[in-house]
Amino acid sequence: MNDRKRRQLLEKIRRPSGTLGTDLPAEITVQGTEIDLTEFVFECKRLETIPDEERDRIEEMKRKLRRERLARKQRLVREDISETEGERLVQTILGLDRALTALDGLDEPSIGEQIRRKKLEDARELLSLINQQP
Repeated sequence: MNDRKRRQLLEKIRRPSGTLGTDLPAEITVQGTEIDLTEFVFECKRLETIPDEERDRIEEMKRKLRRERLARKQRLVREDISETEGERLVQTILGLDRALTALDGLDEPSIGEQIRRKKLEDARELLSLINQQP
Protein backbone atom coordinates (compact mmCIF):
# COMPACT_ATOMS: atom_id res chain seq x y z
CA MET A 1 0.00 0.00 0.00
CA ASN A 2 1.35 3.42 -0.85
CA ASP A 3 1.61 6.31 1.65
CA ARG A 4 -1.25 8.26 0.07
CA LYS A 5 -3.69 5.36 0.52
CA ARG A 6 -2.42 4.78 4.07
CA ARG A 7 -3.13 8.46 4.93
CA GLN A 8 -6.63 8.16 3.45
CA LEU A 9 -7.36 5.09 5.53
CA LEU A 10 -6.02 6.73 8.70
CA GLU A 11 -8.22 9.75 8.01
CA LYS A 12 -11.27 7.48 7.88
CA ILE A 13 -10.66 6.28 11.43
CA ARG A 14 -9.98 9.82 12.71
CA ARG A 15 -13.30 11.25 11.54
CA PRO A 16 -15.93 11.48 14.29
CA SER A 17 -18.59 10.51 11.77
CA GLY A 18 -16.63 7.46 10.66
CA THR A 19 -18.79 5.02 12.61
CA LEU A 20 -22.06 6.17 11.05
CA GLY A 21 -23.54 3.26 9.17
CA THR A 22 -20.88 0.90 10.49
CA ASP A 23 -22.06 -2.41 11.90
CA LEU A 24 -20.76 -3.91 15.09
CA PRO A 25 -18.50 -6.85 14.31
CA ALA A 26 -20.50 -9.98 15.17
CA GLU A 27 -17.43 -11.78 16.43
CA ILE A 28 -13.94 -10.44 16.90
CA THR A 29 -10.69 -11.84 18.23
CA VAL A 30 -9.36 -9.64 21.01
CA GLN A 31 -6.01 -10.59 22.52
CA GLY A 32 -6.39 -14.15 21.28
CA THR A 33 -9.94 -14.60 22.61
CA GLU A 34 -12.97 -14.85 20.32
CA ILE A 35 -15.71 -12.49 21.53
CA ASP A 36 -19.31 -12.33 20.35
CA LEU A 37 -19.23 -8.54 20.43
CA THR A 38 -22.72 -7.89 19.09
CA GLU A 39 -24.26 -10.18 21.69
CA PHE A 40 -22.18 -8.62 24.47
CA VAL A 41 -23.25 -5.07 23.56
CA PHE A 42 -26.94 -5.99 23.21
CA GLU A 43 -26.84 -7.97 26.45
CA CYS A 44 -25.49 -4.89 28.24
CA LYS A 45 -28.01 -2.55 26.61
CA ARG A 46 -30.90 -4.74 27.81
CA LEU A 47 -29.98 -4.07 31.44
CA GLU A 48 -32.14 -1.41 33.07
CA THR A 49 -29.49 -0.67 35.66
CA ILE A 50 -25.93 -1.87 35.68
CA PRO A 51 -24.89 -3.75 38.84
CA ASP A 52 -21.34 -3.18 40.10
CA GLU A 53 -20.07 -6.63 39.07
CA GLU A 54 -21.46 -6.11 35.57
CA ARG A 55 -19.98 -2.60 35.44
CA ASP A 56 -16.53 -4.09 36.17
CA ARG A 57 -16.96 -6.60 33.35
CA ILE A 58 -18.03 -3.84 30.94
CA GLU A 59 -15.09 -1.62 31.91
CA GLU A 60 -12.69 -4.53 31.39
CA MET A 61 -14.21 -5.18 27.95
CA LYS A 62 -13.84 -1.50 27.04
CA ARG A 63 -10.15 -1.62 28.03
CA LYS A 64 -9.63 -4.72 25.89
CA LEU A 65 -11.41 -3.15 22.91
CA ARG A 66 -9.34 0.04 23.20
CA ARG A 67 -6.09 -1.99 23.30
CA GLU A 68 -7.23 -4.01 20.29
CA ARG A 69 -8.15 -0.84 18.41
CA LEU A 70 -4.72 0.63 19.10
CA ALA A 71 -2.97 -2.57 18.00
CA ARG A 72 -4.91 -2.62 14.73
CA LYS A 73 -4.25 1.06 14.10
CA GLN A 74 -0.52 0.56 14.72
CA ARG A 75 -0.59 -2.33 12.28
CA LEU A 76 -2.18 -0.03 9.69
CA VAL A 77 0.46 2.64 10.33
CA ARG A 78 3.58 0.50 10.58
CA GLU A 79 3.19 -2.73 8.63
CA ASP A 80 3.53 -3.27 4.93
CA ILE A 81 0.04 -4.51 4.11
CA SER A 82 -2.14 -4.59 1.01
CA GLU A 83 -4.87 -2.03 0.37
CA THR A 84 -7.46 -4.77 0.85
CA GLU A 85 -6.03 -5.65 4.25
CA GLY A 86 -5.88 -1.94 5.12
CA GLU A 87 -9.57 -1.49 4.22
CA ARG A 88 -10.45 -4.53 6.31
CA LEU A 89 -8.52 -3.13 9.28
CA VAL A 90 -10.29 0.22 8.95
CA GLN A 91 -13.72 -1.45 8.94
CA THR A 92 -12.78 -3.47 12.02
CA ILE A 93 -11.47 -0.36 13.80
CA LEU A 94 -14.67 1.52 13.01
CA GLY A 95 -16.67 -1.45 14.31
CA LEU A 96 -14.65 -1.37 17.54
CA ASP A 97 -15.32 2.38 17.79
CA ARG A 98 -19.03 1.71 17.35
CA ALA A 99 -18.97 -0.89 20.14
CA LEU A 100 -17.04 1.45 22.44
CA THR A 101 -19.52 4.25 21.79
CA ALA A 102 -22.41 1.93 22.62
CA LEU A 103 -20.74 0.72 25.81
CA ASP A 104 -19.78 4.27 26.84
CA GLY A 105 -23.41 5.35 26.43
CA LEU A 106 -24.87 2.70 28.72
CA ASP A 107 -25.10 5.03 31.71
CA GLU A 108 -26.80 7.76 29.71
CA PRO A 109 -30.58 7.64 29.52
CA SER A 110 -32.18 7.46 26.09
CA ILE A 111 -33.57 10.63 24.48
CA GLY A 112 -37.10 9.44 25.27
CA GLU A 113 -36.16 8.91 28.90
CA GLN A 114 -34.52 12.35 29.08
CA ILE A 115 -37.70 13.97 27.70
CA ARG A 116 -39.88 12.02 30.14
CA ARG A 117 -37.70 13.12 33.06
CA LYS A 118 -37.78 16.76 31.92
CA LYS A 119 -41.58 16.72 31.62
CA LEU A 120 -41.86 15.17 35.08
CA GLU A 121 -39.51 17.78 36.52
CA ASP A 122 -41.49 20.60 34.85
CA ALA A 123 -44.78 19.20 36.18
CA ARG A 124 -43.39 19.03 39.72
CA GLU A 125 -42.15 22.60 39.45
CA LEU A 126 -45.57 23.75 38.24
CA LEU A 127 -47.34 21.93 41.09
CA SER A 128 -44.94 23.50 43.54
CA LEU A 129 -45.78 26.97 42.20
CA ILE A 130 -49.52 26.24 42.34
CA ASN A 131 -49.26 24.99 45.91
CA GLN A 132 -47.46 28.18 46.95
CA GLN A 133 -50.40 30.36 45.87
CA PRO A 134 -52.53 31.64 48.82
